[in-house]
Amino acid sequence: EMEAKYTRKMQALRDEMDLRRKTEIHELEERKNTQISELVGNHEGAFGAIKNYYNDITAKNLTLINLLKEQVEELKKKEAVLEKEKADVLRENKGLTEPLQEAQELVAELQKKLVHYYRDKEALMNSKAHLKMTQKELKDLQWEHEVLEQRFSQVQEERDDLYQKFTRAINEVQQKTGFKNLLLERKLHGLLTLLEQKDVELSEVLAASNLDPSALSLVSHKLEDVLSSKNATIQDLQLQLARVCKAHNDMLQTFEAKLTAFGIPLDNLGFQPLSFPFPGQ
Repeated sequence: EMEAKYTRKMQALRDEMDLRRKTEIHELEERKNTQISELVGNHEGAFGAIKNYYNDITAKNLTLINLLKEQVEELKKKEAVLEKEKADVLRENKGLTEPLQEAQELVAELQKKLVHYYRDKEALMNSKAHLKMTQKELKDLQWEHEVLEQRFSQVQEERDDLYQKFTRAINEVQQKTGFKNLLLERKLHGLLTLLEQKDVELSEVLAASNLDPSALSLVSHKLEDVLSSKNATIQDLQLQLARVCKAHNDMLQTFEAKLTAFGIPLDNLGFQPLSFPFPGQ
């Protein structure tokens, strides 16, 4: 019974599967036929479009060929006319060759003259510009000359004034410096003489006093202190004298430099400036 049961089920399942297979095959065939019909229709439409396109091209080409033939015939006619005109022009050219050559020679000569004219015109303009510049420079130089003459006169007056002032100043400074140096030298000479006298007097006093060594040492120390003070005074006076001499000599160097700057020779002073030696020289 079970075998019969399953045999019936197997048969029913097989029938169902056959029916399904037939149904699917039928659907596939219908879809295939539909696609084939669509493809055929599409191909026929495309073929018709291509056929129409090439028919149009062929018709246009035939029309163009006919048109070109007509144009070729017209061009041949024009060519014949142009050939005839060319022959006429050649004949006219032969008749105009000599006048043309003469005209060309005349043009070349006129071009040369034109070049020379432009060159002369440019040279004339340059000369005029140079003349204007020269005249302007001349006016400027004349004005500068007048200004320089005025400045020269003013500088000459200033030089003469400075010359007189320097001469008076040199004379005054030489007189003052010489007098001061003389006083300092006399004062220094007097101090040296007084120092020598004091040394002699001190020696005589020490020899006559017969002092003991301690008192003699004390007196000697005091005397040395006095001598040190006097020596310091002498050194200060010598330093002052050296400063005055140096100031005088510096003033003389400045005066000579100013005279040289103004172009005044030292021989024209009328006297010879003297420089004082430093103490110890």
